[in-house]
Amino acid sequence: MKFSKRYCLVFLRLLYQFPSWLQRLYGGVVWRMNPSSKVVYITFDDGPIPECTPLVLDILSKYGIHATFFMVAENAQRYPELLQRVREEGHSIGNHTYHHLRGCKTTKQTYMQDIAVAKQVLQTSLFRPPHGRMTCSQKKALREAGYQIYLWDVLTHDYNPKYTPEKMLRIVQRFTRNGSIIVLHDSLKSKDRMLQALPQIVKWLQAEGYTFQTLK
Repeated sequence: MKFSKRYCLVFLRLLYQFPSWLQRLYGGVVWRMNPSSKVVYITFDDGPIPECTPLVLDILSKYGIHATFFMVAENAQRYPELLQRVREEGHSIGNHTYHHLRGCKTTKQTYMQDIAVAKQVLQTSLFRPPHGRMTCSQKKALREAGYQIYLWDVLTHDYNPKYTPEKMLRIVQRFTRNGSIIVLHDSLKSKDRMLQALPQIVKWLQAEGYTFQTLK
C-alpha cells in the first residue's frame, strides 16, 4: 500500500511533535510555552547520574545556557552532589517520580505517594510523567495538589539506538518553533548519542536567534 505525502507528513508530526489540536484535547498540561517569543526550553529526563549529567552541565555552561532537569528522585537521592550542582548552576529542577513509575500501570494512590516522596527530595512543583503517560485521574490529582505538569513540543528520540546524533539534530531543525519544549535524556541509554547531538543542537538554535529559558 502506498501512502500519500500528506499522510507521511502527519505520521512524522505525530512521531516527533503532537499537533496543536491534539495537545488541546489532552488538557491540563503544558506542551509549549509562549508562541510569540523566540525562546526555547531544553529539558532533560531520567537523571541525574554521574556518567552523564556532569557532562551535560559542562556543555550547558560552555554555551552559557540553562535547562530544566526532570529528575528521578531515587537518582537524586543517591547522587546529592549532582542535585546540588544542577541547582547551584542556575538550572530548574522538576519531579519525574521517585521510582520512574509508569502512570498507566500504577494505581493513583501509589503514584501520588511516589511523587510526594520525590517532592521531599527535589523540592519542586514542576512535574513530568515518565514516558509522558498518566491516567486522567492521576492528572487531576496532580493538578489539585498544585503541580505544574509539563510534557514537550519536540521529541528527539535520543533514547532510540536507531537515531543518530545527526538525525536528532534534523528533528530539532524541522520541528522547533517559538516556545518549544525540547526533551532529551541524561541517562545511560541516551548518553553517547545525546552528548554528541547536544552541542550541535545548541549551536543551531543560537544561530537561528533562539534564546533559552528554564521552566518555572
